[in-house]
Amino acid sequence: MAKFYVTTPIYYINDMPHIGSAYTTIIADILAIWHRMRGDDTFFLTGLDENSVKTVQAAEKNGFSDIQAYTDFMAEKWKNAWKKLNLTNDDFIRTTEERHKKNVIEFFKKIYENGDVYKGVYEGLYCDACEEFKLEKDAPDGLCPIHKKELKRIREENYYFRLSKYRDRILQHILQNPDFIKPEKRRNEIISFLRQGLIDTSISRPNLKWGIQFPIDKNHRFWVWFDALINYISPKKYWPAEVHLLGKDIARFHCITWIGMLMSAGYELPKTLYVHGFFTVNGQKMSKSLGNAIDPISLSEKYGIDPIRYYMIRDIQIGEDGDFSENSLKERLNNEIVANYSNLFYRITSFISKNFEGKVPGAKYTEKEEKILEEIKEIVKKYEKNMQDLELTGALANAVEASTIANKYVQENEPWKVIKTDKESAARIVNFSAQLLRTVVLLYYPFMPNTGKIAADALGIKPEWKEVGEPKIEEGHPVKAVMLFKKIE
Repeated sequence: MAKFYVTTPIYYINDMPHIGSAYTTIIADILAIWHRMRGDDTFFLTGLDENSVKTVQAAEKNGFSDIQAYTDFMAEKWKNAWKKLNLTNDDFIRTTEERHKKNVIEFFKKIYENGDVYKGVYEGLYCDACEEFKLEKDAPDGLCPIHKKELKRIREENYYFRLSKYRDRILQHILQNPDFIKPEKRRNEIISFLRQGLIDTSISRPNLKWGIQFPIDKNHRFWVWFDALINYISPKKYWPAEVHLLGKDIARFHCITWIGMLMSAGYELPKTLYVHGFFTVNGQKMSKSLGNAIDPISLSEKYGIDPIRYYMIRDIQIGEDGDFSENSLKERLNNEIVANYSNLFYRITSFISKNFEGKVPGAKYTEKEEKILEEIKEIVKKYEKNMQDLELTGALANAVEASTIANKYVQENEPWKVIKTDKESAARIVNFSAQLLRTVVLLYYPFMPNTGKIAADALGIKPEWKEVGEPKIEEGHPVKAVMLFKKIE
């Protein structure tokens, strides 16, 4: 049995989930569901980054004098949000949990004993919003390149990690492993950054009232990014991760700092870090200040969970920036999900219910059907490669292609007309249509698992990745007529 461990970044708790955090978590969920279908030993981790200055500020802003009480309050809101979206994460890590604190101390001990920690003084630019020190060359105008807010100039005593020591090893590993960072343009950005040289990075900050206590200096606490990255090793049985999913704004932390930390501590490296883009809304960057941050829960209550999952992957190429448009979501629901999938499902199952007592009739295929089966098998192969390569938009396009072929077959063969004069031929058409429908349901399942369960139950099949392109529904197999989706005007 193969192992598959996928992670999302852990999210700040200074605000509620939005469509951007839901996007990353849904991608992880799609991958986890598909690997479970394959029978892989799958583990999906998400969670919250609670040890930041942002947490303290948000607690004060929301009237909480007890910061831990605020984190507990917000953690429940995040957990409930993911439950409402029916996400299938196996664990939910919080960086205020004792298990995480223990892992951080153990990890630090390894790099400290390796001689990779020293005390120094930092003087330069700092972004409170990013909780990150910024290089002068990255902010020539004195503004954070991400938040466009003025950076603070600070001078303070820090403990440092000798990241520069691992620069050559990190670069060599990236160059020798083309799939280590995806997509290619993000890989090239990291390579370019590393070739400019690498400086050591701070791992502590003095005089903070919140965060994990620094074990060798009571006046310091761990810098939030050092502590947060260590969450990924929590399920030790599953480390190393097959896939780290992350946004492009945190690529350097993951692709450079985290990798150097792992090398120093003697851990195996993750297999792939997949960097996705930013969300805009109707062409504008999504932000609270613009009032265009989208609540995924409200959206799912209006359109359903599965159409949102489908739309995100169909319209936004993973790895690229994507623009969210509610009109585009509605069009995908009405013109593709309903027209190309739901109507097909209902047309075939209701025809069997009405004309064959709800049981799939037996059939012997003609050369025409055999040729279509070969097409479908090739589509399944392409789908599998796309899923393994994390090209989810391509895999979903393969599912749409299979659904289109099934629709075309039914439309061209018109079993509702044929049955009037030739029931045997109608039985062949219906049997083959049911076989195609089984394949289509399995291809769509990771992307739309909530209706996928309904569809699989109606077809009497298990959501397993076995002989997906083969005609496996036997004569006399019972099916139920179900309408999976409805148009929204």
